Amino acid sequence: MAIKQKIEKILNREFSSSDTVVRSVLIEDYIARQLREDPKYTDPRKLTRFEYQAFSQYGEDGILEEIFNRIGDTNRYFVEFGVETGIECNSSLLLFKGWKGLWIEGNEQSAATIRHSFSDVLKNGALTLLNRFITAENIQSLFTEAGVPAEPDLLSIDIDRNDYYVWQAIEAFRPRVVCMEYNAIFPPSVDFVVPYAADQTWDGSSYFGASLAALNRLATSKDYSLVGCSLAGVNAFFVRNDCLNDHFMEPGNLKAHYEPARYFLYRKEGHPRKIIL
Repeated sequence: MAIKQKIEKILNREFSSSDTVVRSVLIEDYIARQLREDPKYTDPRKLTRFEYQAFSQYGEDGILEEIFNRIGDTNRYFVEFGVETGIECNSSLLLFKGWKGLWIEGNEQSAATIRHSFSDVLKNGALTLLNRFITAENIQSLFTEAGVPAEPDLLSIDIDRNDYYVWQAIEAFRPRVVCMEYNAIFPPSVDFVVPYAADQTWDGSSYFGASLAALNRLATSKDYSLVGCSLAGVNAFFVRNDCLNDHFMEPGNLKAHYEPARYFLYRKEGHPRKIIL
């Protein structure tokens, strides 16, 4: 059976969801044969080659590690919002590596879980938590309230709707790296952004956020360059231009970095994730 047909069976749920071994083998085979051997992925600077998943939703943990391997870190400070309970986000692993940072989460129940699971790092100051609803109007004041440095190493944005406008509003802070969810149903040729509505959240449909082209346009205006996207087509990575040097493949090239939606590629197999910090 061809790899493509096997993947289609997975997507059509023709394999039992309990058969995780079969699923894992097929997915790894798909990544190796259909993607990694494609000429698009052979450049050693291609960030998808370094993906791995610890606590991130997809392969973002590995991509972020590789980015900072290349450009180095400074204050080792992150800001992430839309973290839910913190069990699945882009900065949990960084806490294990000794980083410090700020989480902003609008849901009170999720914030309560964070207060329990991350009580030690909250007490010792490694992690700051703000239980607030984020808008373009309040984001900079939230950063100031939490004592965010002017140039944190990492900003990760995933609030499922107004992401574009929130980053656009951040002017007084200049993170060195920005990780941001993009709407992968739109190809690189489409510049799409949902209309801004401060009180609106994701409705569960494909009507959310911004296309990669729109985010790339915004990044360029803010002096950042696109350096890669996750293989699953979820997050895009931007590096501030003064940090680029020659570390990345074709910075700013939409076609070189765009990845379509492949949400089926990653699942957290094995033990359920749990963090006590």
